[in-house]
Amino acid sequence: MRLERTVYTPRTPTETFTYLADFTSTNEWDPGTVSTTRTSGDGGVGSTYRNISQFLGRKTELTYTTVILRPDEFIELMGENKTLVAHDQMTITSEGSGSRVDYVAEFEFKGLTKLFAPLLRPAFNKLGDDAQKGMTQALR
Repeated sequence: MRLERTVYTPRTPTETFTYLADFTSTNEWDPGTVSTTRTSGDGGVGSTYRNISQFLGRKTELTYTTVILRPDEFIELMGENKTLVAHDQMTITSEGSGSRVDYVAEFEFKGLTKLFAPLLRPAFNKLGDDAQKGMTQALR
C-alpha cells in the first residue's frame, strides 16, 4: 500500500529538513503518533526511533531506522514490527520563498495481515490526510 501527500511551507528547505529529519517531530505533526523517542544514534543515518501509534483504536509499536539523509533534500526511514514494514520518504524542494515536501509512505504487510490489507485502505488514506494536515500546521 502506498500513500503520497504534498505539503507546502513558508520555511526554507534547511529549516524544513532540520525539523523533519528529527523523527521525534512526529509527536507534533502526526496525529496517529502517541509517542516517538530516539533510542540510539545522534539523529543521523543509522539512528533508531521507537514509535508508538494508534491505528483503528489499537496501539502498535514500530522501530524506525534512518536510512538516508541528504541535507536540505531527502529523508528516508524504515519502520518495522512483526506485522508491518513501513518505508517513509520525504523529498524537500525549494518552492518560491519556502519549501515543498513530497511525502511517500509505503506499507508492506506480513503474515495474515496481508490478507486484510486491502480492507485497510480507507483507514490508511485517512491517516495520510491527517498527517498531511498536521505537517502543514507544524511547518507554518
